[in-house]
Amino acid sequence: MPATAPLTGLPEVTVPLGELVPPRCRHYFTGRADRAHYRVRRYDFGGSAQYIPLVRAFLDTCAAERDVDYRYLFTLLGSELANNALRHSRSGQPFGVYTLTCRRHRDGLSLTCRDQGARDERKAVLGQRSHLTADPNGSALSAESGRGLAMVDAFATSWGDNGICDYRQVWFFLAYDLTGSLWNTTA
Repeated sequence: MPATAPLTGLPEVTVPLGELVPPRCRHYFTGRADRAHYRVRRYDFGGSAQYIPLVRAFLDTCAAERDVDYRYLFTLLGSELANNALRHSRSGQPFGVYTLTCRRHRDGLSLTCRDQGARDERKAVLGQRSHLTADPNGSALSAESGRGLAMVDAFATSWGDNGICDYRQVWFFLAYDLTGSLWNTTA
């Protein structure tokens, strides 16, 4: 029986996502900046799209001290990294996990998403790296895929990855000052 098959004889139960968070980490998901300033905030998420609302709450709370536009953009870009981990790595398979690590800097926030590696189980060759690139057509209105990294490329101050397919770490940095960013549409 596959690991994702429902167990026979057990009723389905809906549990609030907050109940899956240990009490020591609940302040990561409040959406408020009522705790002391953090330098690094890290959390491991289960490999299911059902956790995406929890991911968004985590990202929104990491940027809680910033204005609405910054919080929205940080959450949007971070959600893209999480979705990519689910869709393109072993993190999205049964019992998979991925880790989001947010670091506060003097001039912005950085987010790193570490997944469990490529689904096709390619092994990295020692000293050889394969870095991700954004799809040049990903921002086209007619694009059906490739929009995630294209969006990160367009809106983040900088981004990159470690180039290792065994465990991919994709990161972006978003400066607090969005002046000059494609996101800033104020005239």
